[in-house]
Amino acid sequence: MGPSAIRYAGLQSRLQALGWTVNDFGNLHVPVSETIPDEEFFEGYPAHHLTAVAEVAQDTCAAMRDSIQAGESAIFLGGDHSMSLGSVAGALSWAEAVGVIWVDAHGDYNTPQTSPSGNIHGMVASILSGLGPDALRVGDRLLPPDRLVYVGVRDLDREERLALRQSGIKVMTMRDVDERGIASVMQETLNVLSGVSAIHLSFDTDSLDPTVAPGVGTPVPGGLSYREAHLLMEILADDGRVRSLDLVEVNPILDNVNSTARIAVELTASLFGQRIL
Repeated sequence: MGPSAIRYAGLQSRLQALGWTVNDFGNLHVPVSETIPDEEFFEGYPAHHLTAVAEVAQDTCAAMRDSIQAGESAIFLGGDHSMSLGSVAGALSWAEAVGVIWVDAHGDYNTPQTSPSGNIHGMVASILSGLGPDALRVGDRLLPPDRLVYVGVRDLDREERLALRQSGIKVMTMRDVDERGIASVMQETLNVLSGVSAIHLSFDTDSLDPTVAPGVGTPVPGGLSYREAHLLMEILADDGRVRSLDLVEVNPILDNVNSTARIAVELTASLFGQRIL
């Protein structure tokens, strides 16, 4: 229901008002989770809905590649963050060097062996980096550690924390944001990715503080403020290298009068050129 909530909040009309031509290609087929078995395993460890997630990832990757070939900027709406298995894999098929900015309260760097829940949306970044089940790896390129930067992280599982420390990936936590401000954090993020010519932004709405975005599945206090999130997007717009965007984890069942979807639309507008003056 997340994509419908974001559409209902006026994403298309907001982008059109900024001068963009918007083609909405509708939803990819995603099976209703309650109608399929979720007790799937990888090497004896839970990996819920593995087969279905892998199939959707393949379709998502193909859709991203189609957008790249058409010369489009692509926006993918979720759903949970497992969607990014396909969108990031597709983005990595660009001919030029691609970096990924992962704005999220969580690391999504578990594997079935370390995950407390067995939920694949908490394993996405590790799978893209070459860990975890081969069945969930789509596309023909892995995401190198020096081309991935996290922003806004504040909730990591114990073994996930250890794995990230050893990975070589740049992780900008909420402490970094608190101490240095979002502008400095984003400048360092872009400096880390100075060698890439295209950026894919994977934006999880639970990166925002729950007082700003209540309609998420796994809220964590102490997140980005409304203005910090807008400035993040404005800085990326000024940089000019973002070619594609994930908007994930909007859950209208948990939301307050669709406020989280509306904020997702407002942030997207900032990324695509809306200015105060």
